[in-house]
Amino acid sequence: MASKPIPAGLLLDPRHFLSFGFGSGLSPWAPGTMGTIAAIPPYILLSQLELVAYIVIVIAGFLIGIYLCDFSSQALGVHDHGGIVWDEFIGLWITMIAVPELNWQWILTGFVLFRIFDIVKPWPVKLADKRIAGGFGIMIDDVLAGLYALGCMHAIDWILTVI
Repeated sequence: MASKPIPAGLLLDPRHFLSFGFGSGLSPWAPGTMGTIAAIPPYILLSQLELVAYIVIVIAGFLIGIYLCDFSSQALGVHDHGGIVWDEFIGLWITMIAVPELNWQWILTGFVLFRIFDIVKPWPVKLADKRIAGGFGIMIDDVLAGLYALGCMHAIDWILTVI
């Protein structure tokens, strides 16, 4: 990820505003982490929906994110600018699919697990990050990291249920 400066006024375009996570991606420190934190309030709202509606919105967010992230990366002339964090939003929302309860413990667990998988990038996350270009490439590694974290979330839930 590059740290090319963001032109003044870029966030006035709603496409950039979304791809930069409502501005959270402009953080000079850990923009991916800040983007994931910024994804929590919308998650809390989305979590009130029925599961099918939640999943439909996550899929729509992924598809829209392909466009948004590609649009911003082309405008900046950089493939996955560190400030583009819409992919973190979708990754966290995937992590939180069908979480048993809306409470701070599950949100914190999902946040930590997603950040670990997004940073460590186990196979095939790293492969996708390195080899797939464009908006789809920006989005897919976070989708995969979110799926890893989702699996862990449900394994934790299963273990806590059995104990």
